[in-house]
Amino acid sequence: MRIIITGSPGTGKTAVAKLLGKRLKCAVLNEHDFCMRKGIGKFEGSELIVPLGKLRKALNAELKRRRNIIAEGHLLCEIKLGADAAVLLRLHPELLEARLEKRGYNAEKIQDNVFCEGIDYCKKHLHRNFGKGKIIEVSAHGTAKETANIILNKLKEKSDIG
Repeated sequence: MRIIITGSPGTGKTAVAKLLGKRLKCAVLNEHDFCMRKGIGKFEGSELIVPLGKLRKALNAELKRRRNIIAEGHLLCEIKLGADAAVLLRLHPELLEARLEKRGYNAEKIQDNVFCEGIDYCKKHLHRNFGKGKIIEVSAHGTAKETANIILNKLKEKSDIG
């Protein structure tokens, strides 16, 4: 199974992907690490700017090559990928703000990410790129383990994953 996990920074994508990878016996691919390994993007200050076309092409090639993989990252909602399921992690904007503050994000980045969460930015892009039938939307207000269990149950509803 090829699964995409996306959502605003701070929603728990990386932690949830690692747990799901263990449970489903899937490789886990982190968007940032993948871009660094493949030489996709360039740094502007401390931020990696990723050309979405290059990311889409390289990631689709990787997804084609592997059967059981989970790819996670906040840009994945913006590109059309050959995945069986696209998981969107959601978090109430106030909770997201608190998580990002705790991580030391600057005020402007916090405001940008909270705004995007509030206007359903990722959700709108996912619907455009994956279609409603492949999307699993999950509130990430609990622990990563609780969120992973919810995702597993929703995946089981869609197919016969063990």
